[in-house]
Amino acid sequence: MAKRQFFVTGTDTDVGKTIVTAGLLEKANQLGYRTIGLKPVAAGCLHTENGLQNSDALLLQQTASVALSYSEVNPIVFEAAVAPHIAAEQTGKRLSADRIAALCRGAMMNPADVVLIEGAGGWRVPFNRTETFADVPKLLNTPVILVVGIKLGCINHALLTAEAIVRDGLSIAGWVANRIDPDMSCSDDNVATLETLLQTRFRAPLLGDIPFLQALSPIIVAEYLDVQALFE
Repeated sequence: MAKRQFFVTGTDTDVGKTIVTAGLLEKANQLGYRTIGLKPVAAGCLHTENGLQNSDALLLQQTASVALSYSEVNPIVFEAAVAPHIAAEQTGKRLSADRIAALCRGAMMNPADVVLIEGAGGWRVPFNRTETFADVPKLLNTPVILVVGIKLGCINHALLTAEAIVRDGLSIAGWVANRIDPDMSCSDDNVATLETLLQTRFRAPLLGDIPFLQALSPIIVAEYLDVQALFE
């Protein structure tokens, strides 16, 4: 198959982008595809014997079937767990969509069938005064996978994000429902409503519905995902 590349974004921070991305990688691995997972920008890193590293980026590196160095998976790291543009300002650095897209292109030169690029936060997380993370998939012309945290307000957040993605000229390859609030009322109804609206308005199929679980791993999440729609 020709190499397929997708950008993974979320309706907000802490909606499960990383575990869903890792689950998608694992599912593709199980189907025999060669996979790469990238997290080009990560804020919230720990000092290790190999320098600053981010746990989310490490999970993607470990789950992907194509072995890449940490710096290829996560070339831009910040220690502080704050918005990337604030972390950059605090460390005297400047984020650039062009540079981040170029770093992604470099990593994507490695042989693979499926490449997943995970963003940070939501669709409009700023890099600087003029650019946001949305500019990276725009430069790469990459279809988007939307992770929706199923909680109060998720329908509005999902539709606004989907509208922004399409307005930016990109397609939505599919979306994943991640049930992050175990106490949410009418969660099934919310997912059903989103499935109808995202399909009819944006032709975005539901790729998976992940229940609330105390512990998630790529293998567990992969059980709830159907990635065939990504490769049709």
